[in-house]
Amino acid sequence: MGAGTSPAGQDSVDPKSEDRETPVTAGEPSAGGEEGAAGEASAAAEEGAAGEPVAAVAPRSRRFPSLTRDTARPEGGGRAAPGDAPAPARQWPLLTVLCTAAAGLLIVATDPFVEAFRIGAMLIGIALITGAVLRWVVPAVGMLAVRSRFTDLVTYGLMGTLIVLLALVAQPEPWLDVPILEDAVHFTIR
Repeated sequence: MGAGTSPAGQDSVDPKSEDRETPVTAGEPSAGGEEGAAGEASAAAEEGAAGEPVAAVAPRSRRFPSLTRDTARPEGGGRAAPGDAPAPARQWPLLTVLCTAAAGLLIVATDPFVEAFRIGAMLIGIALITGAVLRWVVPAVGMLAVRSRFTDLVTYGLMGTLIVLLALVAQPEPWLDVPILEDAVHFTIR
């Protein structure tokens, strides 16, 4: 085999040339059929000081021809308040969930009263359930929207419910008595 040929007899591609960037004039289509990065810019940015088109550098890669350049915002992921409102007001659903969960963690960490662990864990679960309810009711919840509405509802609701149930059946002296759990514990300890 000679230099630059593959076993199948086809010419090999120089790996250095795959990642090479080629200049593309603004507005001209690149080799891939897409416009250059400067073609998407505003009209003022397309022309230089002398009125000539500005050359942009468009990446060319044969390894990854269909790179994702942008991702869609989840349904309901828009601002929860107008853009001129202060940042905390725009993200009030997320701040509601985070502050409630932080209060639960603070109660668990400081242990200020007898049932602090149970109450704090229940607050954390209630925070997640609140997130599920907000995701269902409020049309735009800001950064609380992570995935699709259905997936967020199931995730927040299921995790919040499980945390609350675990807090209710925690030993000693559980607030909720589930006989199946007692049988399972006795069966595993035997």
